[in-house]
Amino acid sequence: MPTMMIRGGDLDLVEYEFEPFAAGEQIRPLDIGRETTLRPQEGAVTVRAPARIHATVLDMNRFAPGQPGGGGFGFAVKVYCTATAECTDGGVEIDYDRVPIVRHIVEAFRATVGYQGGFRIAARDHQYKHVGLGSTGTILLAVCHAMNAAVGSPLTAEELRILVGRNFVEETADDRVAFGFETGVGPAASTYGGFVVLGDELSLAYRHPFAVGKNVFIIIPASDISSAGTSEFNVLMNRARDLDYRDRPLKAYMVLMDLIPAVEADDLRKAGEVMWEIEFRGSKRAEIEHHSFAIYNMMSGLRDAGIEFVGMSSVGPSIAVITEKTEAEVRAIAEGLGLCVALATAVDNEGLVIAGP
Repeated sequence: MPTMMIRGGDLDLVEYEFEPFAAGEQIRPLDIGRETTLRPQEGAVTVRAPARIHATVLDMNRFAPGQPGGGGFGFAVKVYCTATAECTDGGVEIDYDRVPIVRHIVEAFRATVGYQGGFRIAARDHQYKHVGLGSTGTILLAVCHAMNAAVGSPLTAEELRILVGRNFVEETADDRVAFGFETGVGPAASTYGGFVVLGDELSLAYRHPFAVGKNVFIIIPASDISSAGTSEFNVLMNRARDLDYRDRPLKAYMVLMDLIPAVEADDLRKAGEVMWEIEFRGSKRAEIEHHSFAIYNMMSGLRDAGIEFVGMSSVGPSIAVITEKTEAEVRAIAEGLGLCVALATAVDNEGLVIAGP
């Protein structure tokens, strides 16, 4: 794996070497400070977790691969990942096309609760990978909740989302894993639904229902620019950090003083105005520029057409819009701009759901 250079400023240049490892190694169990009582259940537990739109990180300088944090905000959408877990007497069986990441979170969970038995796990994600919908984090969270319910729910929802944040990994080409970037926005939104704001070190600062009765559309522009791996590292840990040194106080101020009051008042247009300002600030600007200034033109066109809330999710290229307009109206607007609506959905204000056994 390559050695990547991180530059946050003129006097801030460090090296970070991606060191992949076998799934199940370098796990980070939680010290929950109490004894756990395990009661393995008969039958399978199924969990459905909503995907998330990650609007922005608040400060890229406060996180790195293997160091979760940085803060941020986002919201859950009605696009789902599912996971099923069943206790067994044998080893761990995983039915999923990304076995290493699931294997790693299984071992982190087992070490945390002291479970010595086996699991039969099946997982299915929403199939929209590396376009800003958080497939990796959502599937890890769903698997964790399924295992937890299967052994009698020894951990709380808060403990599970922290466990996922501390053990967030991506797979490598040789079927190993490496620590990835994690702010905690995805697991928080998926767990509780609605709109969430995270502070540093995975702290959940705010959660509120969002855009009730409004429509959400995901537009995925054609892009041959990668949003994963070393490409993602370069944009997040160099240009983005430099810009956040300058703009992080302003972004934090706008979230606290403008965005949260807009969410509380159910004022979608005001929330959209704040989001649009943030699109030009700090690390969000770096993420959009990564895909070229064409993304700004697309989003500006959507706003000029009267769509209330427009923002690129994570490192993109997905554009999420929230509006009172109908699907037919939004599809017509998008087509007029040479774009295509990939998903028509809504904000999920319920969060993760557990069924069975």
